[in-house]
Amino acid sequence: MILVNTDYITGKELEMLGLVKGSTIQSKNVGKDITQSFKTLVGGELKAYTQMMNEARALATKRMVEEA
Repeated sequence: MILVNTDYITGKELEMLGLVKGSTIQSKNVGKDITQSFKTLVGGELKAYTQMMNEARALATKRMVEEA
């Protein structure tokens, strides 16, 4: 199975079976929220939230593949 997010692939004949979705909502614990709020005072990357976003994206993609 080839999973794509486009209507066509040059040189390939595709059959559209339907639309799939994958979503998730996550939150950090109170301790992480407090420490990350201090980070906003001095600027820079909020690494705990970057990690959480990457985990959420991976989970949503996994769910999309399973639904496909």
